Amino acid sequence: MPGPPMAPGPGGPHGVPGPQGAAARPDAAGVPGPVRHGGPVPAAPPPPRSLVRRLSPPVAALAGVVAAFAYVGTVDPNEPGHYPVCPLLRFTGVYCPGCGGLRSAHAFAHGDLATALGANALAVVGYGIFAVVMAVWLVRAVRGVPMRLAVSTFWSWGIGAVIVLFTLVRNLPFGSALAP
Repeated sequence: MPGPPMAPGPGGPHGVPGPQGAAARPDAAGVPGPVRHGGPVPAAPPPPRSLVRRLSPPVAALAGVVAAFAYVGTVDPNEPGHYPVCPLLRFTGVYCPGCGGLRSAHAFAHGDLATALGANALAVVGYGIFAVVMAVWLVRAVRGVPMRLAVSTFWSWGIGAVIVLFTLVRNLPFGSALAP
């Protein structure tokens, strides 16, 4: 025998509660959806990316740098005619912070660290920083943690100051050891 009719309750017109007691309420667009404790149901997290997909960006960046070093290691910048001359050096006689960078990369690719430092010490420091950042990026990619590289304003100004100081000193007589 059927029981008395039920009045609409918090769970819907038939008195049956929704998932975990959630009532159906319209969202901002007027579409009803489940609501828990007064707020919308959180979206499910995206499925984890595969190891190959996580490693693709750092491995591609590393492959590009390795290819560039392989090219510079093969085509000697000490022989004239292979690479263009620095326009700042050509027209003003002033060494820019990058002057000697190709010779430094060539020496570094051949394992001659002393010659690489003599050609452009700042570039060699950059190679080391790049190696550390790549190692961190690869480890984070394996662990599934996104890589976020944010340089604060303080560090940006500090890096700029080091580059300007390096350029200034290498163009003065007492800093001739830093000139390529």
